[in-house]
Order: sequence, then structure tokens, then C-alpha cells
Amino acid sequence: MNLKELAASLNLSPTTVSRALNGYPEVRAETRARVLEAAEAANYRPNSRARRLAMGRSMAIGHVISLSEEAQMINPIFADFLAGAGEVYAREGYDLVLSIVPQDQEAAAYRQLAASGSVDGLMIQAPRCQEPRLPLLKELGLPFIVHGRTDTASDHPWLDIANRSAFKQATNFLLDLGHRRIALVNGLEQFDYAARRRRGYLEALEARGIAPDPAIMRGAEMTESYGYASAAEFLDSDDPPTAFLASSILPAIGIRRAAGERGLRLGRDVSVIAHDDVLSYLYNDGDGPAFTATRSPIRKAGQRCAELLIAQIGAPGGAPVQELWQVELTVGRTTGPCPAT
Repeated sequence: MNLKELAASLNLSPTTVSRALNGYPEVRAETRARVLEAAEAANYRPNSRARRLAMGRSMAIGHVISLSEEAQMINPIFADFLAGAGEVYAREGYDLVLSIVPQDQEAAAYRQLAASGSVDGLMIQAPRCQEPRLPLLKELGLPFIVHGRTDTASDHPWLDIANRSAFKQATNFLLDLGHRRIALVNGLEQFDYAARRRRGYLEALEARGIAPDPAIMRGAEMTESYGYASAAEFLDSDDPPTAFLASSILPAIGIRRAAGERGLRLGRDVSVIAHDDVLSYLYNDGDGPAFTATRSPIRKAGQRCAELLIAQIGAPGGAPVQELWQVELTVGRTTGPCPAT
């Protein structure tokens, strides 16, 4: 069935049916519902090229990922976020345009996407504390949303989790268990999320009168091998930590490997709290969570960011939507009272 046949079956004009299918606001709600119901019953799928021409849009969302030797954004956490966003793009008829470029070509990639008209909006991830992309994005005039925040987050759309309070809560949980030597295995701290996590960790220590020890703090790309190397170094030191706070479940798995090699049992000899433990292929559950964790559903964040961006594309000019998600601490089998010295 084509558009004209669908319109004839409803006794409506093809223009009205097209506008109803494409979400134009001037179509009455009752008419839109009738058109959508008929299209679903007839298994009608609009021609994507015709839809783009009718709406004057590219029906695509751009993601620009910059790579450097220090920060490789193509990782499992990013993949889960992208999967969530992609689900919404597909549902709403949008394509995903992914540009992977060297860091020094990032600005040029954004300019190219805007100049070519190949995308209707941009998804920004991993903002830095002082984000250099924001002035450029505002200059380009394309709708965008930031997954995360910056120190200047008041005048643009964003969605973030409460990183500072999550790590403050996790640190306080370990302090309440009697731990005083708590190691921080963080992400790259030029990124806003990692800077906020360190801040929460430090605030919790300082509120209890505990001097932070830089010797048991690290910040790097969040990989299993990084967690392993950090934990091995800390545990082999003269004054090893009794607990670890990891910025992702990936380095937390590395910490577990290092502890196991030294005959240490998590939850008894050393405690570990992980973050970002809800990954679709590495789910931290079963008979209850394996890792105690500050839970952050990455895939759902991707879905919500996509929904907010598409809504902004459809109704530009409104006040920027900003959402801060609180984080739940789930107690698993990797934390316990501080062992006797």
C-alpha cells in the first residue's frame, strides 16, 4: 500500500495523511490517531526519501567521536549508550551518522556536518570540565544535547547523573564500614564526570577528618587492565588500601583480578564499589549483585538523550531541557567491614 491508497481508504487527502504520519502539530489528534491506526493495520511504512523531502529534514542525528592516545571513546560503555540512542532513532525514523576523527579534526567534523545539511541535530558525549565544543555548537545553530555537564551548563540542554553525590555516598558507605584507606580508581579527570566523582570522594573523606592520599588515587581511561595495574601497585605498597572505589565496572573487574592473585577475597579482605554496572552484556546481577555499585543505566541514558534531542528538533526555540538523574547504591558481595589490622 502506498500513501495515496492509504489516504483513499481513510477518505483523507494524501497531504493530511503525510502530515499526520510525520507529526505535524496542525493535524487534529483524532485524525492523527486514526491515520496511525490504519497505517499500523496495513503495515504501511512511508518512503524515507519522500518523508525527508516532505519535512525538509535530513532525518539523521550526528555523533562525532574524537580519538586520542589518552582517551579512546569506542568502548563498551559508549556502545551501550549508542545502542539505547539507536533504538529511539529507529523508532522515530532517524538515521545515525557516526564520524570517528582524530582529536585535532573534531571541530572540522562538526562544521562539515552542519554545512552539508546531513544531520538535524548533534549528540555530544564526554564533555570536558571546560568544554571547548560549546561555543562552536552554538555558532553552528544545530539542535544539540550534552550527555553530561560542564561548569557552564546553564544555557543548553543536557542529561547527567549526580556523579558527585554518588561518589560521596559510596565513600561514606565504605567509611561507615570502618575503612580509612580507600583508593580511587577514576576516569580521565579532564572530563567533567570524573572531576565530579573525585570531588564527591574528597568531600566525604574531608568531612570525616581523613586526609586524602594522592598515592592511592589514579585517573585514566577506564579499562580492565588499568584497574588491574592500579590495584596491583596499591596492594603491593607498604600501606595498602582496604577498599577501592572504581569509576566503572570494567576497572573494578581488574581490581578483582589483582586481589585474587594476592589471595584476597572481595568483601572479606578488601572491599570494592563499582560504578556504571548496568551494561547489557555484562549485567551485575544473578543471585543479587556481585559488585556493590552506584547503579547507572547507560542504555536508558542513551534512549532519553535521543528522545530529548528529537523533541528539540521538532519544536525548536524552547527553554533548554536539563535532567539530573540520581544514582542508586546497590549492595552486593564485594563490600564488608574493614578487616582488623
